[in-house]
Amino acid sequence: MSYQKRTALALASALAGTVVLMAAPAAHATVVDVDYKCKTPIGDKSAVSPIDIKSVKSGGGYRLTMSFQKGVSSSPVELGKGAMSPSAVIGVGGADSGQVQVSGAPNSAAIPANSPIKISDLSGTYTPKKSGKVDFTAGVLTIKALGTTTTCTPTNKPGPSLQLDVTAAGNAQSAPDDGQLPKTGPLDSAVALGTLGGTVLLTGAAGVLWLTRRGQGVAGR
Repeated sequence: MSYQKRTALALASALAGTVVLMAAPAAHATVVDVDYKCKTPIGDKSAVSPIDIKSVKSGGGYRLTMSFQKGVSSSPVELGKGAMSPSAVIGVGGADSGQVQVSGAPNSAAIPANSPIKISDLSGTYTPKKSGKVDFTAGVLTIKALGTTTTCTPTNKPGPSLQLDVTAAGNAQSAPDDGQLPKTGPLDSAVALGTLGGTVLLTGAAGVLWLTRRGQGVAGR
């Protein structure tokens, strides 16, 4: 294999690995037990539910999904299909602050009387206002059913279920736009060649041959 071909393939491979690392945001998720105390139309109730919060990048923000692994309340009467609507808040801490409103679909099946109410996944969108490590913690849960409202509040000061390393939109660096190509040195040229790595890999020997001939042409000048 020629020197030019080995160099082109090595640069393309190195840059591809770098792009993968840069594209994967740092995230840490854990399931946290949340001790809820609920104010219901028939009195106070309590329950502990493991809470899981996941995130998916969505445009300039993140789509958060809050999942309950156990029911946290019950009803003295049967709740028919679609009779119960859940919502909650997720507390934002760390580098940023505030709350994210999340909501879920009504119950897809009837819930028998005096049985734990299964909460569907609750989702909402978080848009970073500040950059850094941001924590997401389960907050107040609200259940509306049959014209009544049940409010469940965490009482055990649960820890974060999710931590993300985020960048606010205003902090993103942009390339200079002066109508000229950027000046590059040897290292910058290598990165630029790596940027075209996908093209080199796709064109294979033809692409390397073009690079080789171009190099020979320059040497002959």
